[in-house]
Amino acid sequence: MKMFDVLEKLAGEIASRKSASPDQSYTVKLLLQGTEKCAKKFGEEAFELALAAVLKDKAHTASEAADVLYHLLVLLQSADVSIDDVMAVLQSREGTSGIAEKASRRG
Repeated sequence: MKMFDVLEKLAGEIASRKSASPDQSYTVKLLLQGTEKCAKKFGEEAFELALAAVLKDKAHTASEAADVLYHLLVLLQSADVSIDDVMAVLQSREGTSGIAEKASRRG
């Protein structure tokens, strides 16, 4: 299974959980608390990832990165942004240097 397939499958599972019981799904609990809570959780996980990377703990970094990806997808679901929306933005930036792309957003 390709990497994007894993993310796409996870995004689909997150979207399908919206109708599940919060007693049965951590994802639903997060989504019911709103975008602000989802964003806070994403930020916490990103910070934990940064710390693990600085400590050069490969296994912990991989684990925290997985948590970041999950919480990113939950946040996107909460904000009604699909993974396809994100991929379209990345694709539109393909072939553009990071410096040029960042400069284009300042204008």
